[in-house]
Amino acid sequence: MGDSAAHAGPKPQNQGSLPRVRVQRRPVHGVLLLDKPLGFSSNQALQKAKWLLRADKAGHTGTLDPLATGVLPLCFGAATKFSQQHLDAHKRYHAVLRLGQATATGDAEGDVLHTADVPPLTLADLERVALSMTGPVLQVPPMYSALKKDGKALYEYARAGLEVEREARAVEIFELKLALVLDVQGFTAIEIDVACSKGTYIRTLGEDIARALGTVGHLRALRRTQTGNFTEADCISIDVLEALPETQRLAALKPVDVLLPHHQPVTLIDEDAGRFLSGLRRRLAVPDATEVAVYGSQPRSLLGTAHISGGELVPTRLLNPLEIQQILAQAEIACAPITKT
Repeated sequence: MGDSAAHAGPKPQNQGSLPRVRVQRRPVHGVLLLDKPLGFSSNQALQKAKWLLRADKAGHTGTLDPLATGVLPLCFGAATKFSQQHLDAHKRYHAVLRLGQATATGDAEGDVLHTADVPPLTLADLERVALSMTGPVLQVPPMYSALKKDGKALYEYARAGLEVEREARAVEIFELKLALVLDVQGFTAIEIDVACSKGTYIRTLGEDIARALGTVGHLRALRRTQTGNFTEADCISIDVLEALPETQRLAALKPVDVLLPHHQPVTLIDEDAGRFLSGLRRRLAVPDATEVAVYGSQPRSLLGTAHISGGELVPTRLLNPLEIQQILAQAEIACAPITKT
């Protein structure tokens, strides 16, 4: 798990446990943009949403740890075929870095290891540090992370009191803004607003910022505000989803092709659509393209992804006919008027 906020430190609270009620699963297709709540692991949030939708297949695109909140795209059914498209998406986070205390995990979940004085800080100090850390950087992954070494997750070594050598990894900070504040307990802190590449550890970034300012620090709060084209304004909370009547929950899902925002759309007539779904190449009088979203026309429906090379449309990832039928039927249910009894 190489995402920006992810780690596997102390076990999360059991806030995301599911009711012990057996539900009848069903095929559900689409993307739920979830505002992950505090205290839930990403998997707990996924399982709760999966239970509420009665979905039989689901996955998430990039992990957030229990301390973090914010944008967590969940993929259901056919959308899981294209979830890889979103794993490489750029991210944006808002974090609060408490200065003067270092913890075992780099965040509020770990024990305080040591403290240090916080020197007087100016706006110029913050601007200098932000500038120095913008652009391509190397990060050493934290011990409390799920990265594997010799087949074993790093957090397993950390829980056993061991520290192992980790190779630095190249990531990129596209934008970094720092502001001096007091946190909710009155400690000197830094508000961090950062746009970064996948694989960036914000806890490590926070520790590096504190070190560059002449002290130590750890994250007290972390929120993912954007991933790819999805922002926190697009998201729904678990509480709101749960409060919806079950008949309205499907309407909270985005269509599968929201995962393909940069794919060139191509629409095929029925005969070509059927052959494309069989994995056959189709001739097209269009320029070459590396990422294409292919649609059928009657009715309009996503068939899969492809690339165009030498005037040929070459299938990359296909939906099957049953999935397409289920997606069309689901859309009708989601758009059906609500009838009161």
